[in-house]
Amino acid sequence: MTLPLPFRKNGRARDAARQDWIEERLREARMVVADVVNHSDHLLRLACNVLVQHGENDQEREDARVLLVVLDARSPTRAGRDRSDREDRP
Repeated sequence: MTLPLPFRKNGRARDAARQDWIEERLREARMVVADVVNHSDHLLRLACNVLVQHGENDQEREDARVLLVVLDARSPTRAGRDRSDREDRP
């Protein structure tokens, strides 16, 4: 037999804290994308994925998708292509 869950009295406070946490992660993702030169491709991919999922508007989400495409083009092994194949061709 299981006991029923108690009524949550702090539901609003918890929701507000969660929303603050999400907004902070979005700010961090935007800062990483704004400073592309000084961050690794891995961190940029993480930031872009956050913005694609949770961006404020369609333009922000689309820009993050485009940056993901550019990052994949920069690393052929990640996209399933091997650099040695391209170097062997005349």
